[in-house]
Amino acid sequence: MQNAARSAYAVISASAVIPAQAGIQGGEAPIVRHLGLAGFAPTYQAMRRFTDARGTTTPDELWVLEHPPIYTVGIAGRAEHFPRSGEVPVERIDRGGQITYHGPGQAIVYALVDLDRRCLTVRAMVTLLERAVIDTLRRHDVKAEKKNDAPGVYVDGAKIAALGLRVRRGCCYHGVALNVDMDLAPFSAIDPCGYPGLAVTQTRAHGIPAGAEEMGDELARRIARLIEDP
Repeated sequence: MQNAARSAYAVISASAVIPAQAGIQGGEAPIVRHLGLAGFAPTYQAMRRFTDARGTTTPDELWVLEHPPIYTVGIAGRAEHFPRSGEVPVERIDRGGQITYHGPGQAIVYALVDLDRRCLTVRAMVTLLERAVIDTLRRHDVKAEKKNDAPGVYVDGAKIAALGLRVRRGCCYHGVALNVDMDLAPFSAIDPCGYPGLAVTQTRAHGIPAGAEEMGDELARRIARLIEDP
């Protein structure tokens, strides 16, 4: 685990916030950046700034990181699903979906992708992220699946990865969060993704020894390959 002092203030560099303007073809692989343990608020603002600043030739990027404990609530979030106890902060944001939890030991990959240039619909991007998680877990002999009526990835009926996107100017941000080796107790204080009683699980419970940093890198590279050649 990275030292908590490596906050997003330190690790989100100017090059990650202000995208490079370089020639790119639609099929070129995204840049993968590792941001360590990064505060949610500065990372969220950095994603928005990146999306506002990017142009038609800006390379896509995938940001791999973990967050300190926080609940995030999408634009459709309803108060009845909010925490019933605890001191974890709640942040309303502009992605789709309801409430979820982020904390150390969860591998997050934020996908800053020009959907228009890639000829990807939002639905196709969601499917791509789900497929990347499923393929990554399959490499570790864990069978996972998606549900048509509930975005995300599940193992034996328990949610192991949540996802949500926001699209502005034809480009998306936010992404996917894979539970790896974390404290799952904060999920019990909410209705995860708006589903009361939804069980959650993590990769460590299914015999995968890799930590969040390693799993995040593996997942990001799988996403990059699928974006490059869907």
